[in-house]
Amino acid sequence: MSNLEDSRPSGPLRRLVMLEPGEGPPVAWAFAYFFFVLLSYYLLRPVREAFGIARGADALPWLMTGTLLAMLVANPAFAALVSRLPRRRFIPFAHRFFMANLALFFALFHLLPHRSLVLGYAFYIWLSVFNLFVVSLFWGLMSDLFREEQGKRLFGLLAMGGTLGAIVGAGLTGALSTGLSLGGRVWKAPPSAMLLASILALEAAAQCMLVLARRFSLGDRAGASREPGPGPMEGLRLIARSSYLQLICGYILFFTITSTLLYLAQGAIVARAFDSQAARTAAFARIDVWVNVLTLATQLFVTGRLLQRFGVAAVLCAMPVITALGFGALALWPVFGTLFAFQVARRGLHYAVDRPAREVLYIPLGADERYKSKPFIDTFVYRFGDLFGVWLPAMLGAVAVPAIAASLTASLGWLGTGLGLHRLRKRMGFS
Repeated sequence: MSNLEDSRPSGPLRRLVMLEPGEGPPVAWAFAYFFFVLLSYYLLRPVREAFGIARGADALPWLMTGTLLAMLVANPAFAALVSRLPRRRFIPFAHRFFMANLALFFALFHLLPHRSLVLGYAFYIWLSVFNLFVVSLFWGLMSDLFREEQGKRLFGLLAMGGTLGAIVGAGLTGALSTGLSLGGRVWKAPPSAMLLASILALEAAAQCMLVLARRFSLGDRAGASREPGPGPMEGLRLIARSSYLQLICGYILFFTITSTLLYLAQGAIVARAFDSQAARTAAFARIDVWVNVLTLATQLFVTGRLLQRFGVAAVLCAMPVITALGFGALALWPVFGTLFAFQVARRGLHYAVDRPAREVLYIPLGADERYKSKPFIDTFVYRFGDLFGVWLPAMLGAVAVPAIAASLTASLGWLGTGLGLHRLRKRMGFS
């Protein structure tokens, strides 16, 4: 990391967050950047979840299919953008493109209220694309700006910024959906109101990124040193040639398959447990709040120390084991309480430990891997896993195989890719 001020945090603070001299200001701006990115998403996530099961959970497989098709369009367009613009321009451009999309959805929800179901499904697909791209862009930039040793220490702290944004966003959406008491009257915000708040949060994220671009002297010219190259298909070629990237693809694929199997179970359980859209939105928001409370505590006190003590790839192997245990519990007690506990534990530890560890994997790589291969893996491969997972129960049902068997098999495959990454990183000289 370069161009840092020689500022040293106080002793207790430094020991708590493991900051080194000069890291405070850039870490603070990166922290704020991720806060606003996830604030923008979590203001909208419960709205998306409620739209997804508005006519029952049976629509989810088709929505996942639509999302993958959208990724087929979005990825080549994004790769072309990255090939033509430098980092300090294409990242804010992407944010403002999504802001324009949100403004359009806001107008359509008000102009076409009779088409709210169709618009809700379109919004579901759009948000499923949006959240993966903006998060992938953030982590791609962080793996570009920080060294391997810094990533192990600091990525948990940076992720904590996103966790706080998620807590604020989910809390606001849950409170406004169930109603706020103001002057003796209960005021409820329509789902479309969250879109305007999300636009403001995205612009704040773009401004934070521009501050980081100035601090690290990111250039204004495409193709310069450390900028992505001109070939829009280079990301795919790099994946085809790299066993390291292929193992990351496998890790993401098994993670998303298990996530989708759990997501389908969640949709069915919540649809049975709650009758109204407002109650379902509030239930999803409650899960999100507690997920992020657990994540926050873990990121602050545990993540950096775990990564330094055990190494990145070793930490990645823990989540498949936790997931297998959780699916077993859900098979025995398929009620909202079990779902709540499983989702909070799994997602909380994923965001706190698994995701920061996964992002450190990209630090040794080049700009094309970070901004072309990584977005493809984080979006298309991720959503392909969603699609496979969402249709898997139906395929297994046709041959009388229980879904729990698929969940356990996917967890073992997930563990295998984690172990493969562990061995390969050791050969590369990384822990």
